Amino acid sequence: MSSNIKHSFLQIHPGDNVLVALQDLFKGDAIAWKNQTIILQDDIRAKHKFFIDPLQMGEEVIMYGALVGKATIPIQRGGLMTTDNVHHASQDYAYRKVNYEWQKPDVSAFVNRTFNGYHREDGRVGTANYWLFIPTVFCENRNMDVIKEALHNTLGYNVTDKYKQFTEQLLEASLSGQNIADFKADEIAFAGYPKNRVFKNVDGIKFLNHQGGCGGTRQDASLLSNLLAAYADHPNVAGITLLSLGCQNLQTQEFLDDLATRSPNFKKKILIFEQQLSQSEDQLIKDAILKTFIELTEINKIGRSPAPLSKLTVGVKCGGSDGFSGISANPAVGYTSDLLVALGAKVLLAEFPELCGAEQNIIDRCVDQPTAEKFIRLMRDYDAQAHAVGSGFHMNPSPGNIKDGLITDAIKSTGAAKKAGTSPVVDVLDYTEPATKDGLSLVCTPGNDVEATTGKAGSGATLILFTTGLGTPTGNPVCPVIKIATNTALAMRMGDIIDIDTGAIIRGEKTIAEMGTEILEYCIKAASGEVTPKAVLLNQDDFIPWKRGVSL
Repeated sequence: MSSNIKHSFLQIHPGDNVLVALQDLFKGDAIAWKNQTIILQDDIRAKHKFFIDPLQMGEEVIMYGALVGKATIPIQRGGLMTTDNVHHASQDYAYRKVNYEWQKPDVSAFVNRTFNGYHREDGRVGTANYWLFIPTVFCENRNMDVIKEALHNTLGYNVTDKYKQFTEQLLEASLSGQNIADFKADEIAFAGYPKNRVFKNVDGIKFLNHQGGCGGTRQDASLLSNLLAAYADHPNVAGITLLSLGCQNLQTQEFLDDLATRSPNFKKKILIFEQQLSQSEDQLIKDAILKTFIELTEINKIGRSPAPLSKLTVGVKCGGSDGFSGISANPAVGYTSDLLVALGAKVLLAEFPELCGAEQNIIDRCVDQPTAEKFIRLMRDYDAQAHAVGSGFHMNPSPGNIKDGLITDAIKSTGAAKKAGTSPVVDVLDYTEPATKDGLSLVCTPGNDVEATTGKAGSGATLILFTTGLGTPTGNPVCPVIKIATNTALAMRMGDIIDIDTGAIIRGEKTIAEMGTEILEYCIKAASGEVTPKAVLLNQDDFIPWKRGVSL
């Protein structure tokens, strides 16, 4: 091992008392740090942290310039941070009047740029043109699946054709007496895949299957109704087919009332089919397919046209996070967020359990006291609800997070908050509330990947930037999700789901600003339909409504 390692570790903030390993380091290595030498007491894998100074039990661990934990036992200088020697801790927070001054990034290169989107009658601009199927109750999920298979197979939206062909070839080989154990999947050719799309200006036919609408509380049904109305009103949606059983808690009229409240001048086409009023299931399905097909021919007439970047609404999300998330991908997305805000666009940050430890910074950035107090109320109510059932935000990190260096929730959260950049917080939205103000808004959702993306799209995100260090296939039915890797190893290993690699930041080859600018360029292309994010190509249409129970 080398006796003196350079450029292999990082201090994120000058006030931190830990260093982050950028590559694997080993016990006994000598780390030259300022005017001292740190002898590593343990092997330190890349993404993990070691201590600059010794700590006594109860002393604070500082990272990102914030309290992220406390020592549970005495820790030596050069010791590895683990769940055995550090537990979660975060600073108290409260509103305090701060004259926050934001240093806007230079956006001169983007001021006159546009994207080619779908212009809606209410003035919003979509990044895609979808037809949406909505069930008011889980009883209609089977009918939704039958209709989906019929439309997707015939109209060129089925991405599973190649797997059907693969299975057919295996069956044929097996029946002919071949040993299929000798087959290699990547050597089998797929003829005619993918099938050409019939409606060139219809980017997809999407289905919001869910497990709600009846059987739970009336409050669950009401919240679901608001969420479904938000998706119907989404600027990426051109029209809706709604399937109802008839007797469920979530009545069709309640959905229509919520939609009218959200969008009083709603003008998109809605096709409604109620099974208990139909002659038969066969007739219901055929009518739904026929009338939807007619409407598809109409929305196919809508084309893309230029729109200013201020018309974008971009959600920022992380999932499958690792020890590099707060160093590479999240700060890069944060720079993109600042560029977007400076251009007059909307940016949405959610995942309230993953803001634990970053609260004071966020509060200090709120534009006024009511905005700050709404954030404080939602955070404290959520945290109290978690504690009431024996949990808490401190239990948010997953085993995968911990294994890859996110030892406490505050470490995960302070790194996660970097996605929001440094701009002022102009609004705080409860679940399903629409984003109406230009700038950075907070959206109350769980940290759960799908529940969070579901909620973010419900507040109006037309693109979602999703960072990941471990890899996740998460997508959304109506909002294209762009997957951004924190490290190059992941981008190479899971290239079928990753769109952008920020590993160059870790290697020192690119700055955060350079990478953030590249991400915005990709956003413009994705919003214009010039590139298609991997999650969209895979029809990764994840949709999980939040019932406001404890979900971290």
